[in-house]
Amino acid sequence: MELLLATCIFLAAVLYTSVGHAGATAYLALMALFSVPAATMRPTALVLNVLVSTFASFRYIRAGMFRWRTAWPFLIGAAPFAFIGGAIQLPGDLYKPVLGVVLWLGAIRLLWPQKAAKRELHDPPPIAGIAAGAGIGLISGLTGTGGGIFLSPLLLLMGWSDARTTSGVAAVFILAASTSGLLGNFSAVGSLPDSLPLFAASALTGAFVGTTLGTKFHVSGILRALSIVLIVSGAKLMFV
Repeated sequence: MELLLATCIFLAAVLYTSVGHAGATAYLALMALFSVPAATMRPTALVLNVLVSTFASFRYIRAGMFRWRTAWPFLIGAAPFAFIGGAIQLPGDLYKPVLGVVLWLGAIRLLWPQKAAKRELHDPPPIAGIAAGAGIGLISGLTGTGGGIFLSPLLLLMGWSDARTTSGVAAVFILAASTSGLLGNFSAVGSLPDSLPLFAASALTGAFVGTTLGTKFHVSGILRALSIVLIVSGAKLMFV
């Protein structure tokens, strides 16, 4: 069972990192499908996110797909609020429906028409960027996600970034939010599964493949298949 979950994590990492995401929503969805305890899900997803987003950030920055002027307001807002969110321990009967909603929002993000997001590009206003980063960071810390599913469509819809730069900005944002969330939830590290090294190796291998695709090809359409997993997993968390 652990080997099958590790294989699924590898595939999720390939697909998500191809667009600059680290895959936390998919990891959480998969762990829900495999009936991993709720107390284990959040820290495990955050650890995997930190590892994957570190690697993805390096590759996208190296490929010139990152812009500091776009990223910094969101990073300033996200870091402290992701820490606060990570420190809040939601009871299992509340965490599961909250996470289920986030997974459904992730599914909407994967199904979002990319053509509708084209606008004239301009830098994000600092105050708006900080406020958005704070809100996304808080949700990220609470649920154990990296926030990329919220940040990427926001950047595209508001015309604050093009598709290529969005991948790099999202990767760096996810690294900051996931690290802060993990630090805020550091006591939960004791709940990490014994199979974490296997999951980490699978996620990093998937990140290598995904970032290679992401820096060379446009493969975001593949991610739509994952929306089904997120919808089913969200329903499982909320109603089962």
